[in-house]
Amino acid sequence: MKIVVFGPDRRVGAQWDGQVVDLNAAFVRQRRDRGRAVTADEAAALVPADLRRFIAAGHPALERAAEALEHVRGRDPEGIVHRSDAVRLHAPWAPYARIACAGGNYAEHLAGAQAALTGRSSNVEEVRRESRAAGPWGFFKVLDHVLGPGDEVTYPARARLFDYEGEVAVVTGRPAKDVHAEHAGEVIWGVTLVNDWSIRNDMGQPRAMSFNLPKNFDGAASLGPAIVAGELDPQNVSVEVRVNGQVRQSFCSRDMTFSFAEYLEHLTRDLTFQPGDVLAGGTGPGTAMDVSRPGPDGSMPGDLFLAPGDVVEVSSPQIGVLRNRVVAGPGPRASGS
Repeated sequence: MKIVVFGPDRRVGAQWDGQVVDLNAAFVRQRRDRGRAVTADEAAALVPADLRRFIAAGHPALERAAEALEHVRGRDPEGIVHRSDAVRLHAPWAPYARIACAGGNYAEHLAGAQAALTGRSSNVEEVRRESRAAGPWGFFKVLDHVLGPGDEVTYPARARLFDYEGEVAVVTGRPAKDVHAEHAGEVIWGVTLVNDWSIRNDMGQPRAMSFNLPKNFDGAASLGPAIVAGELDPQNVSVEVRVNGQVRQSFCSRDMTFSFAEYLEHLTRDLTFQPGDVLAGGTGPGTAMDVSRPGPDGSMPGDLFLAPGDVVEVSSPQIGVLRNRVVAGPGPRASGS
């Protein structure tokens, strides 16, 4: 089921056949039609309209939602079924849910990034072996707002080289601590797409621990358009990223150096993931950074990096299209733009 968040009240819905169905309202209608009416409080507990509560309600809520969706199939009850083009979709993100991002988790992307920094090519399989030996790493995005499909991305004031990173992400469905990799599937509730917007200049001092400002700024992540719950193998999701219609990235999550399960085992040691938390699996090759190479003076050409007006689409045939447009902010434009 493709779970979305829609409308001014940010209610949970399901994308289905060019429509968005309000799942809580469909459940109320189903129970009423079957002579088993429920109160608003009962409906809110059984099929919550709030995303965090819906996720936390687990598979029973998904099963009830699926039955309610089937009940309204082929009908058009007012206030329950909406045309997709008549409602606004938001990021399917529970406010203040944590977003953990795997770093350097596709060997071809990491090899390209190393070449961009050093000017020397790296062997992809050697990079993969070295990454496995070194262990997983990454960072958290600490955001009070996550962009959704159709939202505008403001060009950060500090940026001269602004980049896209299409990623597959999983959403956890219950409190999870000290999770063994073989049991990670039990805590993964759904799969979605993320654009990990990144500033490639002004990376800060190479300290072991930093505030990670190149990955944390207003609008630093887009997520959506939907969370596919209970239907996808997160290690077999195809992703394509287009900039102004041109394909820049094309990869599959099966090529991750460390799996989602391995990352969950690594991250939940002594740290409890909560329902709605997000783990992004890293990006594949084709970002502006890993494709570009420094010039004779050591500077990075800016022609492949983003500029105001650019439209970036992260898509998967299994999930949908996450489309965002970059708009000018108060800071300088990208070099080369």
